[in-house]
Amino acid sequence: MSKHRPNRLAETLKEEISQMILVELKDPRIGFVTVTSVDVANDLAHAKVYVSVMGNEEETKASLDALNRAAGFIRSEIGKRIRLRHAPAIVFVNDPSIQHGAHIAKLLRDVGAADTADEDDSHE
Repeated sequence: MSKHRPNRLAETLKEEISQMILVELKDPRIGFVTVTSVDVANDLAHAKVYVSVMGNEEETKASLDALNRAAGFIRSEIGKRIRLRHAPAIVFVNDPSIQHGAHIAKLLRDVGAADTADEDDSHE
């Protein structure tokens, strides 16, 4: 089977799920969530939805728990919207890459500030 259909479905799922989280899910445990990517199995039966959650570890866990509890609702809505015969089973997984990138950027800013301070001290 070609890889084109799972990739197209993954992009469609990413858009639809992002919209559903933003507009339709009203669970207060769901914080600031961004869908970063979706992996769909070749048989189109399973989808892993990678999300980045802004907040501490406790807020991340609460948001993932709420999203996984809403997975059945999301799956049924996806089936209606995309008109699939069998909508894939959805599992939400934490994607720490955005938080990791922000941490790296902060470290680089700190190093840059320290270098600037060292240069100012050496010129005096």
